[in-house]
Amino acid sequence: MTFLRLIVRLVLRLFSNYEVHGPIPQKTPEKLLIIANHQSLIDPLYIGLLCPFDIWWITHTTIAARWHFKFILRFVPHLVVDTSNPHAMRQVVDLINSGKPVCIFPEGRISATGSLMKVYDGFAFLASKTGAAILPVNFDGLTRSFWSRLPAPHPTRLRVPVRVTFFPLVHLDEPTGRTGRERRRKASHQMRQMLEANWFASLQMTNLFDKFLESVETFGRKSEVLSDIRFTPDSFGNVLRGALALGRLVSRFTREGEVVGLLMPNASPTVMLLFGLFGAKRVPAMINYTSGVDGMQSVIQTAQIKTIVSSRAFLEKAKLVEKLAALKGVEVKLLEDLRPTFTLTDKLWLMLWALRFPRRVVADVKPDDPAVILFTSGSEGKPKGVVLSHRALLSNIAQVQSVYEFSNRDKFLAALPLFHSFGLTVGALVPLTTGARVFLYPSPLHYRMIPEMAYDQDCTVLFGTGTFLAKYAKMAHEYDFYSMRYILSGAEKLPESVRTEYLHKFGHRIMEGYGVTECSPAISVNTPVFNRVGTVGRILPGIEYALTPVPGIERGAMLHVRGPNLMLGYLLHDQPGVLRPPVSPAKGPGWYETGDIVEIDEDGFLKIVGRVKRFAKVAGEMVSLEVVEQMANAASPGKVHAATTVQSVKRGEVILLYSEDKTLRRENLLAAAREAGMPEVAVPRQVLYVDKMPRLGSGKVDYVGLKEMAAREVPEADRA
Repeated sequence: MTFLRLIVRLVLRLFSNYEVHGPIPQKTPEKLLIIANHQSLIDPLYIGLLCPFDIWWITHTTIAARWHFKFILRFVPHLVVDTSNPHAMRQVVDLINSGKPVCIFPEGRISATGSLMKVYDGFAFLASKTGAAILPVNFDGLTRSFWSRLPAPHPTRLRVPVRVTFFPLVHLDEPTGRTGRERRRKASHQMRQMLEANWFASLQMTNLFDKFLESVETFGRKSEVLSDIRFTPDSFGNVLRGALALGRLVSRFTREGEVVGLLMPNASPTVMLLFGLFGAKRVPAMINYTSGVDGMQSVIQTAQIKTIVSSRAFLEKAKLVEKLAALKGVEVKLLEDLRPTFTLTDKLWLMLWALRFPRRVVADVKPDDPAVILFTSGSEGKPKGVVLSHRALLSNIAQVQSVYEFSNRDKFLAALPLFHSFGLTVGALVPLTTGARVFLYPSPLHYRMIPEMAYDQDCTVLFGTGTFLAKYAKMAHEYDFYSMRYILSGAEKLPESVRTEYLHKFGHRIMEGYGVTECSPAISVNTPVFNRVGTVGRILPGIEYALTPVPGIERGAMLHVRGPNLMLGYLLHDQPGVLRPPVSPAKGPGWYETGDIVEIDEDGFLKIVGRVKRFAKVAGEMVSLEVVEQMANAASPGKVHAATTVQSVKRGEVILLYSEDKTLRRENLLAAAREAGMPEVAVPRQVLYVDKMPRLGSGKVDYVGLKEMAAREVPEADRA
């Protein structure tokens, strides 16, 4: 066996540059089950070489029948099983109970996606059935090897860097359920969650530009990654060239660590500029150009922005020239004016040095350095600056990747603005760091064009808010979303009518998720494996959560979270430039209080009950304004409604309902409340009508604007 180990070591060193992390047990417990994700044909060689004890391998009959595997299996202890035989697992149980260390790959096959695939219930049930200790192992890097089974056009290399991570021994909880099938399925879910968490925990965090360079090296500079409405795709090489050039230009009038305002559309140059700033150790602040002069001036002051980079063509097309001219205390640099300043010396630097050795020309950026500043929507007050680090953003990308599989076969349709946390992540960061392609569309408001673009560009992934998805469904042809693999909704509650329409009209499930800008942004998400209607999915790996009761609110509790994806802190308008690290009043430093009232069921699915700021105290009872809106949706489906409050001298808080349905009356709401069993105290005192509900650039209802409108329009006499 010593000679065999030597041969294996030489083979692995020939085909990979591997490094090993984590504790490898030198002595085995009485019963041991080794589990690992399955990325390539040579995964077992690493485990067999690194573990200092003999392992029994569980092999499927079809694999064992192949001549080359038949030859290899002659040298190792193994058990051939047929997973279609219900009695096959009994042999494995007997083997584990006899004290033999056993290794299985719960997915039952080599990954064809690059991420985790399904976990077989029978394999997962082995641990609980035998009470064996589990030794989890995670492989990273082998999907890029010659030995993987990812289909073209995924690139492969003969020798790749590989990271093998061993985790401490664990025991699975005994699954509960009324039937054996239910218990096996719960065991499968436990094991999959363990594999997801281990996949995330084993990843190394660097910085966004370095991660982008990894993608360039993995997929090649000629691979397409980015396109916009110019319909001229940019390759990884083009994006790298643009990022290095723009980073050099901006570095001339800014210093390392300086905050640079970006006032740019959803377009390829914006993404290049972003990564150029990452590499130059500048901090882009994404300015919401729909917020008006006051909103933009506010964020300039909050983040102490001295320079804004924009585009003359964009400013003219978006009619922002006069608004930008009205801003004070800031210098505006236009890309059209910067381009001629890129001299011959710069071009020689770029072609002969920077593009050849990009890692040598970028700044030394640490994972915990600020990466970007986003601003809260201002839906409930003045926008705050949210400072996100490279670690936070990369962690959130990895967290989502651990439960979803994206590859360079996918093409995202990104219409949400890049100044929105959701839009930034899916429109720029995920594609450039994972190899998935992206088509950038300039506005989510072009309801007729976006389904057409999905069809024309063969997009496979669509992200949107519930409001936008509803509008797309109305305008879309039944075949427009034919190529979609995932349609994901976030940023606001997904109406049940929209979910049903996509299922019936297009044949697609919408996966609803939940996040906040402060968490980079995803906190939970439904997936094809773990999906429950009416919830926003399960908490992502690596995120801790806590629930605390809120006085007066009987249903649900306040959600607090912490994790590597949490922001560095806030920049507040009344304390410009001062970073305030996250502190939860109930949990202390390092925790973030989301402001959301939630429920979490026994299977870990998260349900949003409402925001604590969107509760009104009426007649001594706490009433959720979201419940009021649900009541209105029941009385008038298909229309847009939004609840707000005003103060009354006689009654205290009074609930008002704004509606786009001018036929809706209070009597209709009373009837809907009685039918749904809702308290009549939640029925609005008055229904007000608007032609079009005011919205923020992210698509959310502008509740601050509604509240101010109600204070102006509703006389004190009508508030009684």
